[in-house]
Amino acid sequence: MRRYKLIFSLNFPYFLAKRITITGQRTFSKLIVRVTIGALALAITAIILSVAILTGFKTEIIEKQRGFFGDIIVSKNDLNSSFENTPISLSDAQLNEIKKIPNIVNISPFATKAGIMNVKGEVEGVLLKGIGASYNQKYLARNIKEGDTLNFAQDPNTQILISEMLAKRLHLKVGDKFVMFFIQEPIRKRPFTVKGIYATNSEELDKTYVIGSLDLIRRLNDLATDEVGAYEIRIASFDSLERVTQVLNDELPLRLHATNIIEQMPDIFNWLSMLDMNDNIIFVLMVVVAAINMISSLLISILERSSMIGILKALGYNNAGIRRVFFFNSMYLIGYGLLIGNIIALSLYVFQSYTHFFTLDPATYYIDYVPMSIMWYEVLGLNLAVMIIGLLTLFIPSMLISRISPVKTIQFK
Repeated sequence: MRRYKLIFSLNFPYFLAKRITITGQRTFSKLIVRVTIGALALAITAIILSVAILTGFKTEIIEKQRGFFGDIIVSKNDLNSSFENTPISLSDAQLNEIKKIPNIVNISPFATKAGIMNVKGEVEGVLLKGIGASYNQKYLARNIKEGDTLNFAQDPNTQILISEMLAKRLHLKVGDKFVMFFIQEPIRKRPFTVKGIYATNSEELDKTYVIGSLDLIRRLNDLATDEVGAYEIRIASFDSLERVTQVLNDELPLRLHATNIIEQMPDIFNWLSMLDMNDNIIFVLMVVVAAINMISSLLISILERSSMIGILKALGYNNAGIRRVFFFNSMYLIGYGLLIGNIIALSLYVFQSYTHFFTLDPATYYIDYVPMSIMWYEVLGLNLAVMIIGLLTLFIPSMLISRISPVKTIQFK
């Protein structure tokens, strides 16, 4: 008896589970084990890809809106709802105080003015967004399809950026000239040369906005050199948007008001928030499928090894030790399934990230390919969650071991 206790006191459950799993012969459980591994691989693949796609999609959509409008807009605190903001002005001292607020990267003045493009008899109503030399054109440069961004070293008042949608509709290309009319008293017209053609794949942006010079709008509206329509502020971390907006409103004069991009475009951001539910549903469904397969696999493994369980009990081995044997066996199946699933998911992730092979309709999804973005700690967390949930679900079926009778199972064929 002391000899058997010595054997059982070693890491016997792990040793026995290894023999059963790797070198042991399986009969009718072979298929269910393969199905279990496949279900786990499918579950973790679907979970990782769904999180990566949703995160990438939300990031791309948010970056498009941030890139074009900035994170926070500072404008006059009035009831003006026209396309042209009431002129405002901030002194250098006020601008420097705003720049000192933590998380603010830069602040750029801009103005907007409605106009009508006249191209060979074709007319199109647009909104001219005027920017200055201090404006960061990095986002615009990423979306330029033809030509280049505005060159403020030359005459910026005759340069303009138009969307690919407008270029196709009006048959314009880089270098073409046209006239834009501005409805005011008296009506004014200005000649422009297409400097670049951009595409954001957002229909509302592409059909509405053209990019030009801020100084031109100042001249058209007879503004002072320090007057602008509004200020566009960019921050380092989008997660701190609400806090920075509140701090700005506390610092600004009463005549001015700061509005962040979420407040300006609630429909888009509410829609993006609702997409999180899809990830939760996929996670729950995949975990349920994996858990059902794990329970089935464990029950069949216990029934298949019932004679072995009876012999171990007859030799004095307790139920807890036998349960550990099957838990080690289940951990192997979970680990193997997760390994295969991670290889598949990460391979697809790298493939799509470099090739953009899987495409989308930009008119519907604002982007022409399936974006993916996920961090290593998110992958690790998802794997741990699936593993822990899978092991917890095995506790109840493992209780079947305590109900197995040594006398009956040893005789079972």
